[in-house]
Amino acid sequence: MPETGPATAASHEPSPKTRSTAPSSSTPQAPSGSAPGSAPGSAPGSAPVPAQAQAGAADRAPAPPAAARRTGLLVTVVLGGLSALAPLSMDMYLPALPEVAAALHSPAATIQLTLTACLAGMALGQLVIGPMSDKWGRRGPLLAGMVLYVLATAVCAFAPSAGLLIGFRLLQGLAGSAGIVIARAIVRDLYDGVEMARFFSTLMLVSGVAPIVAPLIGAQVLRFADWRGVFVVLAGVGLVLTLLVWRSLGETLPPAQRHTGGVPTALRTMRGLLADRAFAGYTLAGGFAFATLFSYISASPFVVQEIYGASPQTFSLLFGLNSVGLILAGQVNGKLLVGRVSLDKVLAVGLAVVTAASVALLLMTTGVFGRVGLVPVAAALFVLMSAMGLVLPNTNALALMRTPHAAGSASALLGTASFLVGAIASPLVGIAGEDTAVPMAVVQVACSLLAVGCFLGMCRPWRGRGATGDA
Repeated sequence: MPETGPATAASHEPSPKTRSTAPSSSTPQAPSGSAPGSAPGSAPGSAPVPAQAQAGAADRAPAPPAAARRTGLLVTVVLGGLSALAPLSMDMYLPALPEVAAALHSPAATIQLTLTACLAGMALGQLVIGPMSDKWGRRGPLLAGMVLYVLATAVCAFAPSAGLLIGFRLLQGLAGSAGIVIARAIVRDLYDGVEMARFFSTLMLVSGVAPIVAPLIGAQVLRFADWRGVFVVLAGVGLVLTLLVWRSLGETLPPAQRHTGGVPTALRTMRGLLADRAFAGYTLAGGFAFATLFSYISASPFVVQEIYGASPQTFSLLFGLNSVGLILAGQVNGKLLVGRVSLDKVLAVGLAVVTAASVALLLMTTGVFGRVGLVPVAAALFVLMSAMGLVLPNTNALALMRTPHAAGSASALLGTASFLVGAIASPLVGIAGEDTAVPMAVVQVACSLLAVGCFLGMCRPWRGRGATGDA
C-alpha cells in the first residue's frame, strides 16, 4: 500500500560491505532519510540510480533484515499508544462502573460484561486483522481499524441500556484490536532477538502510562460529567492516535514479504504456529498471566470502592501506583536484565512472584490472617502488578522470536490468547456478588498456576536457549 505519511518507521539497509565491516549496534537509532536520487537500501554516497531502475530493484530486492531497521521517538510513542488501546478502553472506564450499574439499573455482574465484551472483541478481532496485515501490509488495516474504533467509541456514549452498551463495546473491541495486533507485528518487522525484548520493555514505558493516567482522567471526568463523558474522551484519544498513525507511521512490511493466500492459508499458518510446542507454551503462559492481571482490573473497582469504602479518586491513585510498579519492573527488565540474564530465567522469576502475590491475596481475603484492611491488600496487588513487568514483555518476545515468517498471525494468536482468557476470567470475579474479594483471589491463583504449568510443561526452559533467551 502506498505510504502517505511523511515519515517511515524503518531506515535503510547499509550496503553489504558496510555490514561486514562495521560493528553492530544494539541501540535503536532514529530513522534516516534517503539521499536524493538514491534507491532504498543503497549505501550513503553511492551513485544515483534512475527512477525506473529503483522501481525494478524495489520489487526484486529482499527487504532489510529486522536488525537494520530502526524507529524514531515519534514512531515509538505511536506504537506505545496503539499498545495502550486496551488499558485506555477499559481503565478509564473503571471508576465509572458503579455509576453505570446504577444509571442503567443493572447488577454489577451485568455491567462487568461490558468489560468482557470489549475484551472478547479485541481477542477475536486480532485473529482476523493479524493475518490481514500479513497479506495487505500494516498501514491500511491499521488506519481502517482506528477509524472504526473512534466511531464505535462515540456510539457507546449514547447507549440507552446495558444490553446495547455491551454490543457497542464488542464493536469497539473488534476495531481497537487493529492497533494492538499490528503494533506488535510492526515491532517484529523492525527488531529481532534481544533488541525485540528491549523494545517491548520500552513500549511498556510508553503504554504503561495509560493505566496510570486513564483511571485518573476517568475519575476527573466523573466530577464534571456522567459516565457517558468517559466515552467522549476516549473517542477523542482514539482520534488523536488515528491522526498520528496517518501522519507518522509508514509501511514496515515490504510487498515481497507479504502472504498472498486467503483464509485457508492464514489458518494453515496459525495451525503451524500452534504446532510449535514452545510458541504455544509462551502464548498460553502469557494469556493466563494476562488473565491474572485482568481479574484484578475487572474486580478492583468494586473491591476497593465497595468493600473497603475508598472514593473513586483514591481508587484511581492506587491503580496508578500499581501501574508505576509495572513500568519500573519493565524498565529493569529492558535496561538491566535483557542481554545479561536468560529471558526464560527472568520470566520464571516473574511468574513465581505473581503466583506468590496471588496466594497472599487469597489468604487475606479468606480471613486466614483475620480481618485485614485496604493497605495489605493494596500491597499484594502492587507486587502482583509489578511482576507483570517481567512477565508480559518476555512472553511476547520469546514467542515472536520463533515466528519471523508470520509476525501478524503470531501476534494475533498472542493477543487472542491473552484477551480471550481474560474475557473468560472477567465475569468469574463477580460470581459471588459485590461484597467479597475471594472470587478475584481464587481466579488469580488458578490463572497464575496455569501460567506456570504451561511455561514449565511446554516451553521446558531448563533446556536453555542461550544467555539472552534467543530461540
